[in-house]
Amino acid sequence: MNDIELKIRRLREELEQHNYNYYVLSAPVVSDSEFDTMMKELQSLEEQYPEYFDPASPTQRVGSDISKEFRQVEHQYLMLSLGNTYSEGEVRDFFDRTARTLNGEPFEIVAELKYDGASISLIYENGELKQAVTRGDGTRGDDVTSNVRTIRSIPLRLRGEGYPAKFEIRGEILLPWAEFERLNREREQNEEPLFANPRNAASGTLKQLNPAIAAERRLDAYLYYLLGENLPYDTHFGNLTAARSWGFKIPDVIRICHSMNDISDYIKYWNDERRNLPVATDGIVLKVNSLKQQRFLGFTAKSPRWAIAFKFQAEKAETRLNSVSYQVGRTGVITPVANLEPVLLAGTTVKRASLHNADIIAELDLHIGDSVYVEKGGEIIPKITGVNKEARTFMIGEKVTFITRCPECGAILERVPGEAGHYCPNERDCPPQIKGRIEHFVTRRAMNINIGPETVEDLYDAGYIHNVADLYTVKYEQLMRLERWADKSARNFLESLEESKKTPFERVLFALGIRFIGETAAKRLAFAFGSIGKLQQATAEELTSVDEIGDRIAQSVLKYFSDEDNKLIVSRLHEYGLQMQLSEEAQTARTDRLKGLSIVISGTFSHHSRDEYKALIELHGGKNSGSVSGNTDFILAGDNMGPAKLDKARKLGIKIINETEFLKLIDTNGSD
Repeated sequence: MNDIELKIRRLREELEQHNYNYYVLSAPVVSDSEFDTMMKELQSLEEQYPEYFDPASPTQRVGSDISKEFRQVEHQYLMLSLGNTYSEGEVRDFFDRTARTLNGEPFEIVAELKYDGASISLIYENGELKQAVTRGDGTRGDDVTSNVRTIRSIPLRLRGEGYPAKFEIRGEILLPWAEFERLNREREQNEEPLFANPRNAASGTLKQLNPAIAAERRLDAYLYYLLGENLPYDTHFGNLTAARSWGFKIPDVIRICHSMNDISDYIKYWNDERRNLPVATDGIVLKVNSLKQQRFLGFTAKSPRWAIAFKFQAEKAETRLNSVSYQVGRTGVITPVANLEPVLLAGTTVKRASLHNADIIAELDLHIGDSVYVEKGGEIIPKITGVNKEARTFMIGEKVTFITRCPECGAILERVPGEAGHYCPNERDCPPQIKGRIEHFVTRRAMNINIGPETVEDLYDAGYIHNVADLYTVKYEQLMRLERWADKSARNFLESLEESKKTPFERVLFALGIRFIGETAAKRLAFAFGSIGKLQQATAEELTSVDEIGDRIAQSVLKYFSDEDNKLIVSRLHEYGLQMQLSEEAQTARTDRLKGLSIVISGTFSHHSRDEYKALIELHGGKNSGSVSGNTDFILAGDNMGPAKLDKARKLGIKIINETEFLKLIDTNGSD
């Protein structure tokens, strides 16, 4: 194999991996510009060396976001990607090429912002939303109608008149910046992985199997393209104007351009002004306005010849790396942070940037004093993307290597096989972990106790608390000895402590801060075992038999309850009056009607959400299973049941029941 063939093969493998990261995992590791540069290099090599053609090459298809959990739908009109460019020169080439192909016939270009979200196709019949389908692989996508119906900016029934009996409108599902930041704050508090950018968050939300989660995240939608047989106008701009009158959210920044100067002015204006928009954008889209001319210009195999996307360069700056510090989270996770010479980036002064983990540090080959590139782009969290090694001098500092001991307590760090991060195992005596667990315990979604991180710090430093149980021993007189405390604040805190004793068992379990136990896992375990006593005695096999509780969570629970200090804390909390078992109401509702049955849930439902049905299965003694197998007793199927599960169920002869039959089975009338 020669060097050219090796290079082509390497590019294909890397691009396939990046496609998978982007479309399937929603977790890209390179910027759009880096991906596009690699793709262009591969396209160029394949054109020069056709003997290495491969029908499975990334250049021969678009990436896919199709999920087996959703019903797939064929697109009536292919959802092709646009040709991308980062150069105004190439935009001019597109403009000139269009003029030549149209043989001097006058034409207009519609300039639009390129929104950075998840592409969607909406089908309307007789003025009502009938179906919403993701882009998928361009030929077919996932039916996500249930989730899209929760987006308030998408009309379920159209206004006005003049719309075709059936048509399709396409656009972008977006997560506004404000909502993105709110979600990441919550995820950070729970030490969950942060969304990299609003696009990934929007895409992930669309693929949620529970529409209630989509509704909570307050997605938005900007629409920009109509298709159909009987559209009201023969221009793209005219049809968008009509769509606005029917109730669609059509961006008001769309402009008609008559010359390259008009286009350049539009690009220049929005390159700066886009930072003031409530949603993420990553470029400009240019389309020939006349539909007749669009049809004449036609398509290539992968994109229309009558449109092009100009992509903004990611926000990047160069600055000095002064030092690297390490933060310790409540579960002991160590996060490296780059401390930078302050630099202006995307309208804000950046002093710190995430380095993520030891592998990223090693890959960057960082040295203290290095001149580093910091990028924001669509990212809300600045990150170091590279090092200007040509700027290195003999004065450069030492190479950055990930620490081996905890910066707070000195314990030797550990790394779980298969995970990227390191953590401090000294849960008992590491101050940030102790304070972090207490801060987690008092949060609104846990015990809802009326203090914040600063107060936790004060109480810890004063020696009043060393674990969560100590909170319930704090006295009024002790509080009054501390700065910033007055009679009212002290009484409010003590009253909230008393009120917290009414908190349901599942939230108490979440509040304990057991590693890997989030709100959902806490509910699963609470409903499966009913009390802290039964949970403490559970075996690994019993734990993993609970839906969505894998080996990692099971081992974490076993480790937590094998620690005598943890058992003492739980015992003390029980003595102080916290709820350590399901309420009588929940206990009364428990039955053995589904005992021993393994049940798979698939589709969307009317009476209850998927999570509520899973809770009902556990409440009545059944086991939730995520996959269909020979051990499956029956499938609870709603609308849009996953085709893979349906095929497997038919092959195995597994019974399928609907939600009405299921509710009768557990003797429930279907009401909440």
